[in-house]
Amino acid sequence: MTHPAPITFTEIAADRLASHQGRVAMIVAPGGKLPSGLPRAAREAAQRALDSKAGKGLKPGTALELAFPAGMAAEALMLVALPADASVTQARKAGAAIGAKLGTTHTLVLAGGHRLSNEVALGIALRGYDFSVYQTKPAENGIGETGADPIPQSITHGPENAILADAQADSAPETADEPVGEKARVTFMVKNPEALARAAQDAAAVAEGVFFTRDLVNEPANVLTTTDFADRLKAMEEIGLTVEVLEEDHLAELGMRALLGVGQGSESPSKVVVMHWNGGGDQAPLALVGKGVVFDTGGISIKPAAGMEEMTMDMGGAGVVAGVMRTLALRRARANVVGLVGLVENMPDGRAQRPGDIVKSMKGDTIEVINTDAEGRLVLADVLWYAQTRFNPSAVIDLATLTGAVIIALGHDNAGVFANDDALADTILAAAKAEGEGAWRLPLGQPYDNLIKSRLADMKNTGGRAAGSITAAQFLQRFIRKGQSWAHIDIAGVTLPPGATDLAPKGATGWGVMTLDRLIRDRYENR
Repeated sequence: MTHPAPITFTEIAADRLASHQGRVAMIVAPGGKLPSGLPRAAREAAQRALDSKAGKGLKPGTALELAFPAGMAAEALMLVALPADASVTQARKAGAAIGAKLGTTHTLVLAGGHRLSNEVALGIALRGYDFSVYQTKPAENGIGETGADPIPQSITHGPENAILADAQADSAPETADEPVGEKARVTFMVKNPEALARAAQDAAAVAEGVFFTRDLVNEPANVLTTTDFADRLKAMEEIGLTVEVLEEDHLAELGMRALLGVGQGSESPSKVVVMHWNGGGDQAPLALVGKGVVFDTGGISIKPAAGMEEMTMDMGGAGVVAGVMRTLALRRARANVVGLVGLVENMPDGRAQRPGDIVKSMKGDTIEVINTDAEGRLVLADVLWYAQTRFNPSAVIDLATLTGAVIIALGHDNAGVFANDDALADTILAAAKAEGEGAWRLPLGQPYDNLIKSRLADMKNTGGRAAGSITAAQFLQRFIRKGQSWAHIDIAGVTLPPGATDLAPKGATGWGVMTLDRLIRDRYENR
């Protein structure tokens, strides 16, 4: 998998600024003094830049860059604006400004005593992501290390306190100014490196989870088949998860005919993977359920050719669940969480499901298939019912790239949140806000439920174009037991937006890993 650039914290050593041969970034408070240690010529150039119109117009989290600063061996000096009273979002954005320019060099960050240095580090790690495993020539701005290794990152301690350090790196760390070849790394100079390294440990686990999710979403469907996906999840037993893979014969015995109907036109076998993290004693688990359609042609109701290549991202919900479970295991979360993902491929074939077919769900309800491109809700219906009947969870949250309609409603800045429990919905929205991940609650109600009534079966799988994301949520709610706390998050717009975001380059964002990790901390670990 792709790993974050190794980030270490060390004591301030101003004498290293002049001789450092990579990149240097300095955290500067608007109107504040430049940190000491810069050679005179570089200091004068930096001060001139800060006094310029561009420098005075810097907003928190943005930066000016001076190429080949006089009196320094560095290839660039970045001046990153961040006030002492900055917010977490601003601190991460400041880190992202640095992370976007990592390249393949060693970056030295002079953060002094800024109280949010650990959040700056997380921003660097997240924005420094680069998925270049299939590029035969090194990308000019690529920094990611790729491979098939499922072993997690480790937090190491030594001459420098390391966060996001690769567990498979050489046991003897490089000194600060040794060449690092084609792998980027970052050293923070701070006043309290030991404390910051400890504070940043959980951030390392979060970055790992986000990277894992992004990798899964970015993978092409000829690589990330249902079998390969399940194998990658099974490999997480090495970090402490318990993982079960339910094959098609077992799913048929359970009565998951809705899920199996979606995948019956594909050569890739349908599967359900169950991941357990038991860190919370006897408490009932939180159940996370993810849609894992590894490729969605639309089936017989085939999609237009234009843009279909992006349907590799239709397993985004399963990717988020996997990333959250990885994070929980790496940081040894004090909560019980079970993650379930339904893995299928929706293909047109002589055996494929047809519009007009009627299937019976695990719950026992019958579903008239109006459109085979409304397949994700069929997958989730069976997995949701299985999660409730087997685990009796305290709450259920499902995530899915479920509808194009949510993009029409909310664009690419917010996921759509639906819930039958106001307290759960409020917790999700608060967690998303705290982590800077957009989310907005949308309604449920009987008038919308009426739109999915069927003449021939208990329900139909689509209610048409009107309120499409809401009728999809109403469909899922029919598979939630009475009294069960439940929320559905439609992440179709935020999983693979058309451009870069503050914390991610263009491509998969990993939206939801940070939000759900925060929710688990706040709702389950701190009670």
